[in-house]
Amino acid sequence: MAGGKIQKKRHGAAGGAGGGGARLQGGIPFEKSKGQHILKNPALVDSIVAKAGLKPTDTVLEIGPGTGNLTKRLLEAGVKAVVAVELDPRMVLELNRRFQGHPLSSRLKVIQGDVLKCDLPYFDICVANIPYQISSPLTFKLLSHRPIFRCAVIMFQREFAMRLVAQPGDTLYCRLSVNVQLLSRVSHLLKVGKNNFRPPPKVDSSVVRIEPRKPLPPVSFKEWDGLVRICFNRKNRTLGSLFKTKRVLELLEKNYKTMQSLQLTRDADMGEQKMSADDVALLANMVEDLNMETGDEKEDDEMEMDDADMAGDGAASFKEKIMGILQQGDFAEKRGSKLSQVDFLYLLSLFNKAGIHFS
Repeated sequence: MAGGKIQKKRHGAAGGAGGGGARLQGGIPFEKSKGQHILKNPALVDSIVAKAGLKPTDTVLEIGPGTGNLTKRLLEAGVKAVVAVELDPRMVLELNRRFQGHPLSSRLKVIQGDVLKCDLPYFDICVANIPYQISSPLTFKLLSHRPIFRCAVIMFQREFAMRLVAQPGDTLYCRLSVNVQLLSRVSHLLKVGKNNFRPPPKVDSSVVRIEPRKPLPPVSFKEWDGLVRICFNRKNRTLGSLFKTKRVLELLEKNYKTMQSLQLTRDADMGEQKMSADDVALLANMVEDLNMETGDEKEDDEMEMDDADMAGDGAASFKEKIMGILQQGDFAEKRGSKLSQVDFLYLLSLFNKAGIHFS
């Protein structure tokens, strides 16, 4: 997978040579289509292990162990156990061969399967050098895992990693940033140039530390993501402009009427909402929405609705209600790209207390 596995030289191969035909011992070719770019710098492997902060009582989840170079370092760090999940059966065979008869082999468990589809076992910490195409779904699968783990140390594509740690006002600050930072504390650990891999990928990488928040914020994630989705639909437009669009007003009015009919009125307290693992896991299926664009998340030609466009006094009154909520919190002229976690939580509480819901 992308990082964490150091290619062993074939007999007679030129030192440091690499390319699309890179192979491990036994002549098995690495497949770039599966993200099998092999980290060839042992010092980086050691640095990743050191920054993981491992304890003797830890069970470590490793994703994409490949030929086992990082696996070996993890076992030698003195952890209680390493559970390695590997999709490629060829790598599983190589991993089992490498550790057969090893003094620490009793601490290693290898699971062959797709990490996105299999049930993950208990673990304290995750160390992963992953195919970049699974970055979003894997991140949210880990964050939805229960019981909550201590931290994850993961190699990502550089731009994805910088989106995870981006702050309000940064160019890369996006819906992905907001959602991940709601659920966890994220910090950048290491920059890893593409030339540290064989064969080299097309982009540079970064190692990121993700620490799930304990406890989770007292908010429904469906509600949260519904609000954030609207705010980042065109993240550089003002909220006053976004919430005047026909689609948004119709959606919120429909939800409002549904809630009213169920007697879930404006007295509902945001603190009564709870975030569950299933709630968070919904994001694993939203990858196409958490895109990598640097500008507005979606382009559309939808226009704001004037009072003359509203069908009846009720619709115009509802629009006034929405604008009143935004003005109450001084949000009408603000932009999603500038809002912090506290801002989004406050805005959601204002809407919910007024009986406006986003799911």
